[in-house]
Amino acid sequence: MKKNTTAFIAYLQKEKKYSQHTVTAYVTDLDAFQDFIKQEFEQNAIDDVNYSQVRSWIVLLMESGVANTTVNRKIASLKAFYKFLLKTKQIEASPLLKHQPLKTQRKEQIPFSEKELSNLLNTLTFPNDFEGIRDKLIVDLFYTTGIRRSELSNLKISDVDLTVSTLKVVGKRNKERIVPILPIVTQEFQQYFSERAKLEQINHFEYVFLNKKGIKLSDFVVYSIINHYLSNVSEKVKKSPHILRHTFATHLLNNGADLNSVKELLGHSSLASTQIYTHSSLAELKKVYGDAHPREQK
Repeated sequence: MKKNTTAFIAYLQKEKKYSQHTVTAYVTDLDAFQDFIKQEFEQNAIDDVNYSQVRSWIVLLMESGVANTTVNRKIASLKAFYKFLLKTKQIEASPLLKHQPLKTQRKEQIPFSEKELSNLLNTLTFPNDFEGIRDKLIVDLFYTTGIRRSELSNLKISDVDLTVSTLKVVGKRNKERIVPILPIVTQEFQQYFSERAKLEQINHFEYVFLNKKGIKLSDFVVYSIINHYLSNVSEKVKKSPHILRHTFATHLLNNGADLNSVKELLGHSSLASTQIYTHSSLAELKKVYGDAHPREQK
């Protein structure tokens, strides 16, 4: 088992190019399943198990109150492991070949309105200091590019090209994409860089977004910034960088952007990932349709 796990980890890191956080999650799930198999069936390896054994683990997790989404994630880790064993011809069939994920209720992501974002960026006054200028750029960058929180916090100076107004963004699985930025965001970058240069000390010079001590912003701090400012203009429960990403996609679609273009801007590998953002766009389309069609007129 240990040999297979080591090879599997190398496969995830080198071929799949997963982050260390993702790899750790996979290994944690495999270890948990192995502990279960050893305890319940006195079996040391999980290379040769049947579906009924996997099913027993699923039942135990559910009875322990583990959410269906979490159970599905754990089983996805197992599925990836057995797929690797199949690929390397160490097993002839996966015990999860016919497994169907547990049903989950998709939580609706409610985007911010154009008015809310306009109030935030055009009406709300940001402090005219290093942090205020930085924070407005961060908010505007999320809303006008749809980049992920980790993509923003890991953005490097070398990734920003203000001469052509583009960013090089490193997304999931280290996949790079070029993202255009609007003229107003280019101006905000210039203003921020001017203030950034005045910091007394910079420890992480290669990264764009720093705190006043010159240290790279953590994902948590980036989330806190977004949550703080959005609380001033919206009463929605969720106020996160991801909702701004959702808002970016929704507003583009509402204003006529085609799905493929939005897919490229978001860095999705397939249209299926992008289509989750179309429901808000469809709701807006229905409203326009209902207001405009003669048959709807009273």
